[in-house]
Amino acid sequence: SASRISWVGIGFALIAAVCWAGYILLAAAAGRRFPGATGLSFAMIVSVLLAAPAGIAAGGADLLRPEVLLIGLGVGLLSSVIPYSIEMEALRRMPKRVFGILMSLEPAVAALVGLVVLGEVLQAREWAAIGCVVIASVGATRASRGAPG
Repeated sequence: SASRISWVGIGFALIAAVCWAGYILLAAAAGRRFPGATGLSFAMIVSVLLAAPAGIAAGGADLLRPEVLLIGLGVGLLSSVIPYSIEMEALRRMPKRVFGILMSLEPAVAALVGLVVLGEVLQAREWAAIGCVVIASVGATRASRGAPG
């Protein structure tokens, strides 16, 4: 039933929260230790080296065709390199707490993009939930002004 609590879902949500916190802390540390995009470049190379064997094993040699590699490069730049570069600069300039709060607004932005670009319509309850996250984010951001991060 819809009112039944999914403990597996709650467990996955907690794991996701721990991963987000780890990402924010590690990205902030990398931003302090490595100049410019050096840390991000290193992380992207490691990611490719770790993910490529599994991808090639699953997709076969077709993944190594030049046009597929070029599309993959474009997707990687637009979905990871550019956004993470911007996030790294933001983490260098603002407290981790504020950054983490602002990151919680991403689902609201995704919902708006889904609505405008894909024509996806959310139910009133879903918009209300997004509204609660936005209000909490605004309140927490305002409350944390001047607090060490």
